Amino acid sequence: MSTNGGHISDTQSLVTSSTVDVNSRTAMESRSETRVMFRQHENGSMYNIAVDQDLDNYETKELTDLLDPPRSIHDGEVVLNEYTGDIQDFERGSQVFLEDGCRRIDYIMVWSSKSNDRRKEEERERKRKRFEDNLRQEGLILEEDIMDGRSFQFMKVHATWEVLTRYADTLKIRMPIKEIPRDVSALSLWDLMTVQLERLLNPFQLDPHKVPSPKKKYTWPFDRNKMYLYNIPENRDDFMSNATRSRIVDYVLRRKEFSDEGRQFSFGIRRLIADGTYLAAYPLHEGGWKKKCKMNMRRLLYDNWASWRVWYKVQPLHYIRIYFGEKIGLYFAWLGYYTYALIPASVIGFLVFIFGLVTINSDPISVESCDPSNNYTMCPLCNGRCGYWDYDQICMHVKATHTFDNAATVFFAVFMSLWGTFYLEFWKREQAGIQSLWDLRNFEEEEEPPRPEYLARLANCPKSKPHKVTGAMEPYYPFWGRQVPVYLTSSAIMLFLVLAAVAAVIGIVFYRISVLAALYMIDDPLVYRNATLVVSATAACINLVVIFLLNFVYTRIATCLTDWECLRTQSEHDNSLTFKFYILQFINYYSSLFYIAFFKGRFAGEPAHYVTFFGARQEECQGGSCLTELCIQLAIIFVGKQLIQNNVVDILVPQIKKVFDTLCTRNKEHDRSNLPWVKDYRLEDMGPTGLFNEYLEMMIQFGFVTLFVAAFPLAPFFALLNNIIELRSDADKFVTQYRRRMAARAQDIGIWYDILHGLTRFAVLTNGLIIAFTSSFIQRAVYRFAYSQDGTLNGFVNNSLAYFNISDFPPDVRPYESEIKPQYNATEFCRYPDYREPPWSPDKYKYTSQHWHVVAAQFIFLVVFENLVVVTTSIIAYIIPDVPRKLNEQMRQEAVITNNIILETELLRYKEGSKDATLGENALGNIRSRTGNQYDSGGSGDGDCTHVSKSDSCKDVEEVAV
Repeated sequence: MSTNGGHISDTQSLVTSSTVDVNSRTAMESRSETRVMFRQHENGSMYNIAVDQDLDNYETKELTDLLDPPRSIHDGEVVLNEYTGDIQDFERGSQVFLEDGCRRIDYIMVWSSKSNDRRKEEERERKRKRFEDNLRQEGLILEEDIMDGRSFQFMKVHATWEVLTRYADTLKIRMPIKEIPRDVSALSLWDLMTVQLERLLNPFQLDPHKVPSPKKKYTWPFDRNKMYLYNIPENRDDFMSNATRSRIVDYVLRRKEFSDEGRQFSFGIRRLIADGTYLAAYPLHEGGWKKKCKMNMRRLLYDNWASWRVWYKVQPLHYIRIYFGEKIGLYFAWLGYYTYALIPASVIGFLVFIFGLVTINSDPISVESCDPSNNYTMCPLCNGRCGYWDYDQICMHVKATHTFDNAATVFFAVFMSLWGTFYLEFWKREQAGIQSLWDLRNFEEEEEPPRPEYLARLANCPKSKPHKVTGAMEPYYPFWGRQVPVYLTSSAIMLFLVLAAVAAVIGIVFYRISVLAALYMIDDPLVYRNATLVVSATAACINLVVIFLLNFVYTRIATCLTDWECLRTQSEHDNSLTFKFYILQFINYYSSLFYIAFFKGRFAGEPAHYVTFFGARQEECQGGSCLTELCIQLAIIFVGKQLIQNNVVDILVPQIKKVFDTLCTRNKEHDRSNLPWVKDYRLEDMGPTGLFNEYLEMMIQFGFVTLFVAAFPLAPFFALLNNIIELRSDADKFVTQYRRRMAARAQDIGIWYDILHGLTRFAVLTNGLIIAFTSSFIQRAVYRFAYSQDGTLNGFVNNSLAYFNISDFPPDVRPYESEIKPQYNATEFCRYPDYREPPWSPDKYKYTSQHWHVVAAQFIFLVVFENLVVVTTSIIAYIIPDVPRKLNEQMRQEAVITNNIILETELLRYKEGSKDATLGENALGNIRSRTGNQYDSGGSGDGDCTHVSKSDSCKDVEEVAV
């Protein structure tokens, strides 16, 4: 008999394992079920152990006669717990257990044993004692680790079976139920094709012997009154994963009181950490990650995820979710999917770049620009100190522009617009598969309690009102008296910070103008011929430094503003902080790019009437196009940010800090204990924002990839390289550098998806504007189809340059005689890039009809491009369902099977009669009297450890639980 609970999503498939039919009878007839436990040897070989679980006597036995001859078990073998997916640790007494070597440590609380303020320390000790007494009354087991001479002490927390089941019922945690064997459906043609594709991608898959694929289980919200529905093992510690246990303990810690006087809001471990009563609270890492350590979940993740040796392998998302929880698992699932999606964009962008390089020498515009025989004498680039120059001097600039501004640019911009939509739509489908696999479809967030900082600030507030959901009386700030003025002031400061970023861009513009004029005054052909390139590169580097400095300031100001707003819950606080950070970083990173793309050189005027800015002549774009400068600016900021901030800061700085901390604690033997809770305390805390900074980095990168991709086709390629490094460096930080975070649950990536969706829509507009107004695509098209004699681009440069009579120069603009080289003494006319009437025309220096044709074509193209792409992407989004059809059918089938399993289990219990029915009150009372009410009070006794001998009373309690 076999079970099939797996589903195949768009990018991954799950391999299901089968159970063994022992007596060729159905489980309904024999009232037994067969389970499979995977054992893995050091050499990677696998075999199965079948366990026949009888519901009547609850005994187990190995069916060795039905299996292949078992291989010898070596040291360091890996045993996967089939109930939780954790790596099973049969060696009780290891350091992740209490002193009795039986009960697992589910949480650690740390407090300082040194204080200069005696009275404050006594107050903290009183709070701690009261808080810990309340935890014991709740049913948690606490065990101290106090060492003289150590600056901090530890409290180990263990959740008993009664506490786990009580809060699993309260939180309605979905747990696996007993499965009825069912036939495996035949594989469809699509399934067969998927299998063949997986074989082709086998080099990128993880070793199934080292990282076995999970089995999809049927789950149901936990109900203590119907525990017979659930697949509860004999060793009840194996029923809930370690992450689930820590989540339940965290739920208790966040809601337990610590005040003797019964004060309102005097509860929660976060409040105690905020006021210094405790230093930290965290779940333990499950062992070490180095090779010398015994195999455990942490080492498995390092070897098969965080190690650079597996940089090309897929991620073990199932194990990430088991160890860190759904919220962190979703982040890495999204990051991995985004990295995969960048592969086709990188390939196309690289081909566009290669196309530009290959066609440089055959491009008519490049050939005409680099031909000195054309003798295009250009007007001076600055007032007075600049002389006349030949157009062929910017030959390299024109060729560099062609590399990014060619016939394939429009195609690539359209492709990236469609790519963004495809990526988001298929991510929703992938996310739907993850939600189904991780039981997140019916996810309901818990009602958040107030933040400790919120309660501390409002401790003396006289106003209070009942909360709309909980009904509890809570203090609040008056709306008109406090909230409105704070929000208005916060908005005004945000506007000031935005203007500060704009002012920084203006300052860089002044730098460009002044330095450019200075370079043109140097009588060195190598200098003045490359003046624009030098100024663009140095200005971009300065802008990068300014961006880093402003980010440092913005981070602290945005944090202070959000704290000042004093929002009630952590989610409200995080969303407000996210909005501020992203707005400020958006302006900071992109403002200079918007200036170059859409404003630089647009309002320079013509030689007879240059438009000045504070008395200085405005910048102009060489060759009539700013696309090359935009590309340089984008490349330096984008690559520089990723290289310096994402890699150097995120990878090297933690290593340097780690070495420094080691040197500082070298002589502190007590603080350098090898106990796991001490080692975990020395790790870095992620802080309350959690994944905020990781998401923010990727959002900024996504903006670079989509908003200005028409100017820099290599952006997806550099983003792909960065993400490969980012993914493994983030994995390394979570496994080796950060304390283990509480396994928080989340249904999706939250507000970040809305940011992604907004960026993809805005990118359609920006890329349309870049093609229409920044590049010369429209000018080339108008000339080719309306003004060219032979329908080609031959003569385009001559057509795009207007004539100017040098006798019309104003005195302050006319070049000095000393700056005019001998070959230009006979010059009568100079050229400049624009569509204006020549000096011999009655309407000299006015715009020509071709100018208005180009302007009309630019707006027509923008409207057509926008509507075409928006309509196409909308149709694509409508056609592609958010949930794959097959997955939808599987979820419906799973719901039906789950209900049938529950009904059949209920029917089975009914047929068995009173023998297996829930014990009556008399029997339950006898058991309670013999166990000293241990089961109801939450004490664990021996019931929490199954390897030691059990008394008859403990067995009776276990039977009640089952």
